Amino acid sequence: MERDTWIDGSVLRAGAGTEPADVRPDRWLAEARVKRGDMGKASRTKVDSSRREKIAAQRAAERRAEQRRRLLIAGGSIIAVIAVVVAFIVVKANSKSSTPSASSSATLSGSALSSVVSKVTSVPASALDSVGKGGGSVTATPQPVTGAAALTASGKPEMLYMGAEYCPYCAAERWSMIVALSRFGTFSGLTTIHSAVADGAGSKEPYGNTPTWSFYKSTYTSPYLTFTPVEMQTNAPDASTGSYTQLQTPTAAQNAILTKYDAAPYVAAANAGSIPFIDYGGKYLTVGASYNPQVLSGLTWSQIAADLGTPSSPVAKAIDGTANYMTAAICKMTGNQPASACTSTVQALQAHL
Repeated sequence: MERDTWIDGSVLRAGAGTEPADVRPDRWLAEARVKRGDMGKASRTKVDSSRREKIAAQRAAERRAEQRRRLLIAGGSIIAVIAVVVAFIVVKANSKSSTPSASSSATLSGSALSSVVSKVTSVPASALDSVGKGGGSVTATPQPVTGAAALTASGKPEMLYMGAEYCPYCAAERWSMIVALSRFGTFSGLTTIHSAVADGAGSKEPYGNTPTWSFYKSTYTSPYLTFTPVEMQTNAPDASTGSYTQLQTPTAAQNAILTKYDAAPYVAAANAGSIPFIDYGGKYLTVGASYNPQVLSGLTWSQIAADLGTPSSPVAKAIDGTANYMTAAICKMTGNQPASACTSTVQALQAHL
């Protein structure tokens, strides 16, 4: 009876006779084991390779994440720096816009200044006589003072001016004062300035940046009268006071004159406390502007000075016209001397004071 034997999942028949070498059980088993070993080794190699690939991929992903993180940090830092810079610029701009600006620092010097001074201090008498009353451009004239003591200095009649560099009305008046006073004497040390733009509290001035002059540190000599200018404040805003920085301090006597005569009944209530304030030897007063400073808007010192010799120009009508009335008041102080200044045209204007 033949028996069938199961070996390693294969059927072997007992007594089947001699089998070929390649199908003998022991050979077959050995080959099966080799094949299983090869397959196991290949499988392990495949697993190891897969594991290494995963590790490499993971490390690559980590490197990419680290690069992104560093880029984000760098980008964030750059954005933060830009934000700080922008904020600084905005704050600086706002600070500049909220802080009152001083008037323009531009001024004249050297030959340019000398040329303008020469034109302003030597307006031809013929041009002044031609302008006369100013053709309606002069809105206020020196007013007589009754009962006031004579104002004198150094044995001569004194013309006292009290104003400030920031003041646009003083800016307009100085042009006429220089034209008028130059007919009686000589200036030296005149400097060009602009009226102010805004005060220390940020309030804008009317007619800001009007081109004008400063009498500060100037001198005036004349055989006929004494001219005493007091520029009480500069054109530079002072945030601590809301006004302007102090320049010249009036004497007690000057303050007394200002307090007494820059008020009713000597001036209209609407003008009380105004500047410019001009006292012509205790005989006449000018308080406030004599013409509208708007006529000087947008012009340079050179343009204004050139227009003074052209009687038909708006500048000449305003400045020369005001200067003629000032000259008339000064001639009242000096007894109509000299004749070159106190012309018939000027003396005719005395009746209108």
